[in-house]
Amino acid sequence: MPVPTTVKSKKPPGAGLKVAKPASKKKDEEEGVDQGDGWDEWAQGKALIKPPDQLELTEEELKEEFTKILTANNPHAPQNIARYSFKERSYKPISSVDQMAVHFVLEGNLIHVDSEEARRQRARQDQTDEKPAAEAEAEPDEEIPENPVIEETSEIVDAAAAEDAEEAEVLGEEERPDSVEAQIGKKEQKVTNQFNFSERASQTLNNPLRERSCQTEPPPRCNFSATANQWVIYDAYLEELEKQEKNKDKQKTVSAKKEEDKLKKNKMVTETQSDDVTKVVKVVKIFERMVNQNTFDDIAQDFKYFEDASDEFREQEGTLLPLWKFQYDKAKRLSVTALCWNKSYQDLFAVGMGSYDFSKQGHGMLLLYTLKNSTCPEFVYPTSSGIMCLHIHDRLSHLVAVGFYDGCVAVFDLKAEEGGAAQPAFKSTAKAGKHTDPVWQVRWQNDDMDNNHNFYSISSDGRVVSWTLIKNELVFSDVIKLSLEGALPECLEVVEQPSVACGTSFDFHPKIDFLFLVGTEEGKIHKCSKAYSSQFLETYQAHNMAVDAVKWNQFHPKVFLSCSSDWTVKIWDHTIRTPMFTFDLNSAVGDVAWSPYSSTVFAAVTTDGKVHVFDLSINKYEAICQQPVVAKKKTKLTHIEFNPIHPIIVVGDDRGYVTCFKLSPNLRKKPKEKKGQEVAKGPEVEEAKMEKLLSLLREPDYNSA
Repeated sequence: MPVPTTVKSKKPPGAGLKVAKPASKKKDEEEGVDQGDGWDEWAQGKALIKPPDQLELTEEELKEEFTKILTANNPHAPQNIARYSFKERSYKPISSVDQMAVHFVLEGNLIHVDSEEARRQRARQDQTDEKPAAEAEAEPDEEIPENPVIEETSEIVDAAAAEDAEEAEVLGEEERPDSVEAQIGKKEQKVTNQFNFSERASQTLNNPLRERSCQTEPPPRCNFSATANQWVIYDAYLEELEKQEKNKDKQKTVSAKKEEDKLKKNKMVTETQSDDVTKVVKVVKIFERMVNQNTFDDIAQDFKYFEDASDEFREQEGTLLPLWKFQYDKAKRLSVTALCWNKSYQDLFAVGMGSYDFSKQGHGMLLLYTLKNSTCPEFVYPTSSGIMCLHIHDRLSHLVAVGFYDGCVAVFDLKAEEGGAAQPAFKSTAKAGKHTDPVWQVRWQNDDMDNNHNFYSISSDGRVVSWTLIKNELVFSDVIKLSLEGALPECLEVVEQPSVACGTSFDFHPKIDFLFLVGTEEGKIHKCSKAYSSQFLETYQAHNMAVDAVKWNQFHPKVFLSCSSDWTVKIWDHTIRTPMFTFDLNSAVGDVAWSPYSSTVFAAVTTDGKVHVFDLSINKYEAICQQPVVAKKKTKLTHIEFNPIHPIIVVGDDRGYVTCFKLSPNLRKKPKEKKGQEVAKGPEVEEAKMEKLLSLLREPDYNSA
């Protein structure tokens, strides 16, 4: 805030003026300098200067005081410094912190006029000036040329001498200075406070000095005596030589390992340097997802928010809303042979590509898609043989077990480095007990007693095999061998072996770890146990053609589902040999799946391109949704999977396309809430709902019995 300022002279009149010498007066008169004008201007007071936009304040506002407290503490000094105390064996905070802050430091070569160094330099200059003067006095014969400057200086010296004489008369002859130069030197010494500075001192608290000392116990001592003979010295030298040789061997092995590591690192560096694209892969992926989400924003909005309002007018019917369509150009001629959702990342699912036309077998492909990017898969693994099945580990979501048409099984690690990502981390070989026929299904199981990962596989050669991941190889063990008459005992000779039954599908019980079901090409379903490899627990005459899929219900421990190429889907109670429900879909059924949110909802796909969704709690006789989902009539649907969280399904066909659909509200109905009552939720409620349906079918049997 600007305030009117006044400019006043703090010096009294004449304080800064000196009495001019006679020589200077003469010069001023000759030059015509007028001193009166400048004195008048200086003596007059200065007028107040007020800017036009000056803010006018009242006297109270002008008299208001604003106090500011200045402290010597540095605001930027740290307050939480801790240092290690060897005495207390812990870190202790430091109480005193240095508060001094240096703002500016400049080293210069200027010397103060009154300093001792300046006086020494002046004395040296005087000595150098006296030497040429003494040389001039030593040569009196030479004539000194007349110089007007010397004459003027002589006049000035005479005038100064006259002034000295006058001062001597006043002060007395004793106090008279020796020369004019001495008088000038004395005047210079009287000048003080040339830079107008003031010294200030303050007294601060000094930390008291402390002495610390500690006393320790002396180390234990013992007396030792021995005789040093020639053979003792010889033995000691031999021991030392042996130690040195062992150290050399260790150093050689360590150096060899280091060289191998260096070679591997150099290879990786050359590979990464050659591929400059790898540096921006992550950024490009993010940009690609952003572009795709903007392009397919309407689909994303439907996935999140759309609910079919027409379901309110259809009590027992529902619809499927098409969302994304996934396709990979390099897999156009391949069929979708397997689907599996990732349990850890609910937007990620794996697709196995192969062929069910056994006369046109060739390469295969493992693809992993995400709902965030439908145009291109996240991971691509080309294989030499067609993939027939796959399964993602429930806990370790980066491990994918795969079964091939040539009988091999493999495990892909999604975390593997890019250099070896195209190859599986584990793969069975002919020496390691691989199957001789196509592998139709694989399933991860709980880790064994040694915490080794393991999975099971089933093939057309009639073997159910357990594969264990040990170090860098797959170790197999046969769990059971299928035959038309029953399970084969291991001790049976080759000559007595009957015809082998072909396994096509299997599934493990979600709660009973040792119990599993096996579907065969002959249409039978066997209930087996991991503990018994020589016999079946139960055999069901299920279908007239090959059993394409067997699935346990996730909520009810007794119910399982099966489908076959004989157009039927059947629901079983494993304690009863006859099916509880049978549905004819008028076409070969490729796959079935239970829903993760209801014990009575399941879906099936058929070769005529239709998706059938059933809810037994609403309709026990027919599907509540029967919808064709393919563009071309000849397209066959092969597999279906429910998302574990979102109300969507993915469907694969024999042309390599995977389509995502959203279930309408009628297909995922929940019991209505009654006033004043909370609707019970949880697996117990779902199990009771299925048990209620089964009890209606069991009652006639019990009455007849």
